[in-house]
Amino acid sequence: MIKTYDAVVVGGGPAGATAAHELARRGRSVLLLDRAGRIKPCGGAIPPRLIRDFGIPDHLLCARITSARMVAPSSRSVDMPIERGFVGMVDRDSFDEWLRERAAHSGAERMIGQFQSVARDADGVAVVAFRCGKSVERVRAKTIIGADGARSSVALQCVKGAARIRHVFAYHEIVRTPREGFDRSRCDVYYQGRLSPDFYGWVFPHGDTASVGSGSARKGFSLRKSVGALRDVAGLAQADTLRREGAPIPMKPLRRWDNGRDVLLAGDAAGVVAPASGEGIYYAMEGGRLAAEAADVFLLTGDVRVLRSARRRFMRAHGRVFWILGVMQWFWYSSDTRRERFVSICADPDVQRLTWESYMNKALTHKDPLAHARIFIKDVAHLLGLVSA
Repeated sequence: MIKTYDAVVVGGGPAGATAAHELARRGRSVLLLDRAGRIKPCGGAIPPRLIRDFGIPDHLLCARITSARMVAPSSRSVDMPIERGFVGMVDRDSFDEWLRERAAHSGAERMIGQFQSVARDADGVAVVAFRCGKSVERVRAKTIIGADGARSSVALQCVKGAARIRHVFAYHEIVRTPREGFDRSRCDVYYQGRLSPDFYGWVFPHGDTASVGSGSARKGFSLRKSVGALRDVAGLAQADTLRREGAPIPMKPLRRWDNGRDVLLAGDAAGVVAPASGEGIYYAMEGGRLAAEAADVFLLTGDVRVLRSARRRFMRAHGRVFWILGVMQWFWYSSDTRRERFVSICADPDVQRLTWESYMNKALTHKDPLAHARIFIKDVAHLLGLVSA
């Protein structure tokens, strides 16, 4: 006899921990399975909407960002101040653990282990095998939520089309910040081809530490050398290095998140990282919540069609933003000439205001149509080269 759970959640990052928390607080029996010692490379930015929607306490915020500095290939910089409010910064080491502990306090059972496979019992119920130490354990699962990252083993085994997902690779170093001469309330974003030919480099403050990183899908491009060069430029070459982390990041949502039976994906496993910005924490947690709600209804009704509602609801809310950001990345990140013009556009007050309003609230802002019209005209002018960069 092996134990049966209403849900086995594979992966304890923001998506998996949120899904486990949501299901457990609804009274479902949940096993949260996570690997030990895994920390994803991440700038750690969380917008106000995430803080509100998911009840994130102040003590997890290691910094409050009130401006961003965009740096062009020519090294010219443009500052984008946040007029009202701030963007919170978290360290994924402590943030993810807090989310997992919250799930446990809600009733989820935590276990450290490495997912192996999904099989079927005689009655058709899924049997999840995972390595725990030197032994392989098995549990039964009425539903499975795969939240085990961009190269999700759950997705590859269970969901059609998962193998075709494309990735960008991210690498960062957590360094100790200098006591003087370092602005702990500003994020720096470097749009320079030498630091990333198709993405960007970043320096994101975390209080006494900072995340210094870069990403690229270009094969053969050395992210370690890129980050080393970025540390030189940012004046952090001599800073103590506390951690080094790298991982693949998905480039677009999968076309399908479920297997039509009892498996559902969330977070990086589903491909929900925003193009252009690479932001993933909010979308992972939102995807985890939607996956939990779909799984809960499925457990109640047995209707497998509800599993598809998680992707449908997510794309209805965020699909347009993802499409726009994807076009932006494809066009503006394609050459240093275009990057230079992109940074120039960021100096525009209308662009700054609408960008921050959309980012902070995770939705395209529709108010002030005249501002949108002005931005459109300025974009066209930059595209046609009618204004200088």
